[in-house]
Parts: sequence; C-alpha cells; structure tokens
Amino acid sequence: MNRLSPEVFWPLLIVVSVFFASGQSEIATPGFTFSVDKIAHFGVFGALATSVIRIPRFRQAGWKGVWAGLLLVSLWGAMDEFRQSFTPGRSVEVDDWLADSLGALVAVVLYRGWPAYRRLLESRPFKRRKTDVEP
Repeated sequence: MNRLSPEVFWPLLIVVSVFFASGQSEIATPGFTFSVDKIAHFGVFGALATSVIRIPRFRQAGWKGVWAGLLLVSLWGAMDEFRQSFTPGRSVEVDDWLADSLGALVAVVLYRGWPAYRRLLESRPFKRRKTDVEP
C-alpha cells in the first residue's frame, strides 16, 4: 500500500478544509467589526499555492511549475466559488476568487523569486542529525 507523501499531504489538507468550510451555510468567524473575508481568502489560497509548488514535480519544473501551480489553485478557487452557489446562505463572489488568485500569485512569486524565503520553508529545524542518534 502506498503512503501519502508529506509533499502532497498539506495541499490535500488545505483543499479538504476549504471544501468543507465553503459547504457550510454559516461559518464561525471572530466578531471583528470589519470584514476579514478577503484577507482570509488571500492567506488560505496563498498557503495552498505554496504547498502545491513545493511538491517535487512542480518544484523541479521551475517557473513552468510555478505557473502550473498558480493555474491549478486559481481554478480550484473558481470551482469552489461556483460550488458555494449550491449552498443555502452562501453566494458566489468574483472578489473572493480574485483574492484567492492574488494570494496564490503573491505566494508562488515569493517562493520562486526569493531564495531566503524558499530556504526557510524548506528547512527542517527539528531534523535529527547523525550525531544525535543514540548508540
């Protein structure tokens, strides 16, 4: 039986979370006096895009992988907005999809274009070294 690789686990977790959250008629949100909806869309889909382009197949493709990941995440945002039209109490908002796509765009360009940021994301702070292994 094949195990789910860690590189695929995180994008799937985010996609499943978005799928279930967008299928709810009412979403529990903090009681802010201003709408943080677009910021949430930007952040969640930015995280999704980052996790997608960290999959080795996308990462090894260079900028082609970046644009493919961006397109994939943007399409998911559009399909999710459309799916919300079937949920009572929810509506389709082009602005939400634009926030999704912009968050994904910023995330993938930062990841690919800023080596220090990419190294930070790829580092493993708690990775065991060979000297840490007990005899």
